[in-house]
Amino acid sequence: MRLPTSAHTSRPWRIHDLAPDFDLEDVWALPTPGGGDELPRLVSLIATSDFPARAPLVVRLLWRARRVLGDVLGWDDPDNGVGLGRRSLRARLPQDLRDAPAGPEVGPFSSIYLVGDEWAAEIANRTVHAVLHVGWVEDGAGVHRGQMAILVKPNGLLGAAYMAAISPFRHLFVYPALLRALERGWAAHADGPVART
Repeated sequence: MRLPTSAHTSRPWRIHDLAPDFDLEDVWALPTPGGGDELPRLVSLIATSDFPARAPLVVRLLWRARRVLGDVLGWDDPDNGVGLGRRSLRARLPQDLRDAPAGPEVGPFSSIYLVGDEWAAEIANRTVHAVLHVGWVEDGAGVHRGQMAILVKPNGLLGAAYMAAISPFRHLFVYPALLRALERGWAAHADGPVART
């Protein structure tokens, strides 16, 4: 379920201090009910997911189209990535977060930090520098769940146009498919191992 931006901005997440120059694009409640200490299990599920391999055809086609466009137009060239063309948010971390586990790598995302109730990972290319933020929130009566936020810093007019162009596809197809995949994975691996890298 999509949430208002206040569901993210009202919480004392560490990411607020690290990425004040990023725009909050989306906030989603994740269908992952659990106990207070299960964020590592959710992060592990995200890291090991094969999304979009089993997503609906339209999502797989959108994913492939983006990959082809990125290859043809050079959007994803290595010199545009974090640590090369873009400064990683890890350079902004205070000492306590530098000493904390970074968390697992997730596809093209580089993990920034993993603490008890939040995890953040970043990606950069010619269109945007973006952060995937996953928090672990109490939903009432001692039940917790994941909450995902997407923060972006568009790279110029190309980045702004790109974000505007993909917005309807993200909301109509990609996020609903991703949430269903997370819900299935969460239910299927209720007692699975967690990654604390």
